[in-house]
Amino acid sequence: MLYAESMRLDQGTGWYEEEGGSGGSGKLVIATYGKCLYWIDGGKQLLEKGDFLYIPAGVPYYGKCIPTVFHEKYVLSIVCAPDAPAHIPLLGSKRFVKSSPGVYELCLEKVRGACKEWQERLPYAQVRAAAAAMEVLALWSRELDRGREASVFRIHADKMKAYIAAHYREKVTKEELGACIGRSPNHAAYLFRKMTGQTISEYVHAARMRTAAYQLTESLLTVAEIAEYLGYSDVSYFQRVFKRTFGVPPSHYLKDRPGHV
Repeated sequence: MLYAESMRLDQGTGWYEEEGGSGGSGKLVIATYGKCLYWIDGGKQLLEKGDFLYIPAGVPYYGKCIPTVFHEKYVLSIVCAPDAPAHIPLLGSKRFVKSSPGVYELCLEKVRGACKEWQERLPYAQVRAAAAAMEVLALWSRELDRGREASVFRIHADKMKAYIAAHYREKVTKEELGACIGRSPNHAAYLFRKMTGQTISEYVHAARMRTAAYQLTESLLTVAEIAEYLGYSDVSYFQRVFKRTFGVPPSHYLKDRPGHV
């Protein structure tokens, strides 16, 4: 249905890009940190953390960093098969599409893993990148189709996400999230999954795994110490969750530590 032409992670303050409209690939952009600017269809678009942007093939644009503002984003260049819009109408759009979907964290997890494999040139990385793009576009399209309903529910979802961000190292229950938004525990759990694409438990584990990946490469903590810090009393269970999330064991990330031999 689609082919991943390239995949990259942009970081820093010196990025600039221009496309005259003759390119045969569309761009799927996920902003993960800071801010940057795009000019599309004669208008300026500010991209911030949590924003998704799709620029169809043939649409001219240019983009650049905001001076002195560090930013980070994932960019996938994709080529669609003729039947792709029949399955995902977003791919048939002639104009750019931009929004801040509630499934951001779930999609970021998929894209981050695929990009790491692309950078390491692992076998079938291109297939994995295409699969990640398809999943992101499908989840994003589902939320766009819900329209105004999604906007109302997202207020509650954002409150629950904020609560989890402050307590993810602890056990987070549906009762706590229900109290957070003033709804029943079951309604909170249903709404959370509807808006994020993940159960409460899956979301909490994903938050822990993002921290684990960072600490494995940027700290001097051992695997056991990281597991304990994140609330896992069983190191073997932590390692299984990590491998299920990233496809590799924690020891694989240790190799990226500065000065690792």
